[in-house]
Amino acid sequence: MLHRVLKSSLKVLLSLIFGGAILYWMYRDFDFAKMWDFMVSEMDWTWMLLSFPFGILAQTFRAWRWRQTLEPTGETSRSSVRTNSIFFSYAISLLIPRLGEFARCGILTRYDKVSFAKAIGTVVTERIIDSILVLMITGATLLLQIRVFGSFFEKTGTNIDGIYSRFTTAGWIVTAICAIAVVAVVVFLVKKMTVHSKIKDALQSVCEGIMSLKKVKNIPLFVVFSVAIWASYFLHYYLTFFCFDFTEHLGVMCALVTFVVGSIAVIVPTPNGAGPWHFAVKTMLVLYGVAETDALYFVLIVHTVQTLLVLLLGIYSVIALLFTKKAL
Repeated sequence: MLHRVLKSSLKVLLSLIFGGAILYWMYRDFDFAKMWDFMVSEMDWTWMLLSFPFGILAQTFRAWRWRQTLEPTGETSRSSVRTNSIFFSYAISLLIPRLGEFARCGILTRYDKVSFAKAIGTVVTERIIDSILVLMITGATLLLQIRVFGSFFEKTGTNIDGIYSRFTTAGWIVTAICAIAVVAVVVFLVKKMTVHSKIKDALQSVCEGIMSLKKVKNIPLFVVFSVAIWASYFLHYYLTFFCFDFTEHLGVMCALVTFVVGSIAVIVPTPNGAGPWHFAVKTMLVLYGVAETDALYFVLIVHTVQTLLVLLLGIYSVIALLFTKKAL
């Protein structure tokens, strides 16, 4: 038991150190006093506030979709419990990356007597679907942006060598570390799946959850929910472009490119993608012609505010669950 606790604690510590190291490197010479003045006098906070409902909707749509994957396994749960479990899962992941997936299944088990193993299986199903959607969005974005990148290079005189020159040695090191971290996470998950496959009964329940997708009653509605989740995530992010005069003119495709890059970067297990997300999005904004200081303003402010929203939703879910009766 002690070994497991120490191992888990070490993983959390390493993720915090890794994310913190990237943030320190990016903001080591940053003037935070000027950023505060910028937030007070130059930002349009109206757009930030307008983005909040979409951040909430993304998690709410996820809770509604979860019902569809749970039903074929013979499990039922209350909508309020599912929604609050989603809110809580994202908040707890700010402290311990990836713990949220288990936490939300645990809440359903605690309050609605849902089989934990089956719930985990449906979460795996969700991740597979989300990964496919992200790959589709990424592929479509790359195809749509080929001409845009060509026009950008032609108008600005930028070439590949120019892009490379924007990267310092430290920048390349951070990029390499992020890539290695992604590979390490994939290898770790594969090993974990191999170990857990030895537990026959649990695996059977997990597989039942995964296969539940075949038995979903209303596939079109499932597709609508899946698209709505990612559309909400995107709008939650895109509307923040209009908070700043240096991003409001960049257009929806720039927002889509940086959104995709940021979504891939959060695979690296740091709290809410802190560090890798900042680095990836800031790098792409600079490529689109945003000044480096302005790009640093954008990623720090947007990520911080949206993280605070996740935290507030998590606090709300804890309070709501305190007043929720457990199923008999």
